[in-house]
Amino acid sequence: MPEAQDARKIRHGSLLARIVVATAAIVWVFHGQDWEKLREVFGRLSWGCFVLSLAAYVVGQVVVAFRWWLLLRAQSIHIAMTAAVRLYFVGLFYNNLMPSSVGGDLLKAYYVTKHTHRRLEGVLSVFVDRVVGLAGMVLMAVVAYLLFLRGRAIEAEATQGEEMRQGVATYKGAALWLLVVLAAIVAVSLLHRGVRLRLRSTVGRLWGRGAELLGRVRTALAVYLSKPLTMLAALLLTVAGQGIVVAAFWLLGRNLGIEAGARYYFVIFPVTWVVAAIPISIAGLGVLEAGVVAMFTSLTAATGESALALAFCQRFVWVVASLPGGMVHLLGGHLPRQFLVDDENGAN
Repeated sequence: MPEAQDARKIRHGSLLARIVVATAAIVWVFHGQDWEKLREVFGRLSWGCFVLSLAAYVVGQVVVAFRWWLLLRAQSIHIAMTAAVRLYFVGLFYNNLMPSSVGGDLLKAYYVTKHTHRRLEGVLSVFVDRVVGLAGMVLMAVVAYLLFLRGRAIEAEATQGEEMRQGVATYKGAALWLLVVLAAIVAVSLLHRGVRLRLRSTVGRLWGRGAELLGRVRTALAVYLSKPLTMLAALLLTVAGQGIVVAAFWLLGRNLGIEAGARYYFVIFPVTWVVAAIPISIAGLGVLEAGVVAMFTSLTAATGESALALAFCQRFVWVVASLPGGMVHLLGGHLPRQFLVDDENGAN
């Protein structure tokens, strides 16, 4: 009972910290915005462009789900592609709409074990998929920067330069205070006797099974390392899937009045996605929007209102596209329809 109470306190403290981060980021995003200009920007929005962006996002996520399916097959886990897509969208629903950006991965890892006897390998595939996805986005941003942005003039007008620098300085100051608050929360938590006991108990349990699990994990990772073509295909699928989404958001941005070239989008969006994946906020709320506004106004001539409108549209696209995952979970589509044995015939 005391351990359960300590665990609840830790979860509640973590949720509170994410709420604080999300609130601070949202306040920063809205600070100084011209609401009348923001209304005018949204007035330019073409629903055709929005629907196109939504469709492109869904297609991009199906491509990424196919990447995970390949990683499962590398571990001899043969489930149907449709089952992998359903599980992926369940994870997407919990990533984008629930209070944790890693909750969807954990849920997906749990439910994939219902489809296979190779449970550890199935769980590992989810986290390898996340690592490959993050690596692909970082690679896309770095390549776009080196090819198109390095050494080139920023699109922002010279008269805006000082204002942009002041905005970035303010953002850095807010980020520093945020880090101080988070460090204080962690320090206070560790001073709590119940938290220390909980950590000690958890470490003790993990140490008992660590050696066996470590051996199995090494074997599973060796399988991935022995299949470089599969890993290369997974990386290319990441670039393809996310590239489709970025291109669609570029068209949406132009519709909202942002004249920045597509090369800026291929740097800004992957970077903000990687940052938003860090579980310091509720589904990246506020952090993602702050990143989009800060980078667009710093690197391009976009106004804060047009960048914020684009960030809002991106969030709405994420929410709408994630809703089918909630329906899949509600209707039981995430569970196997029959008892599975991993073989070449697969299952649904």
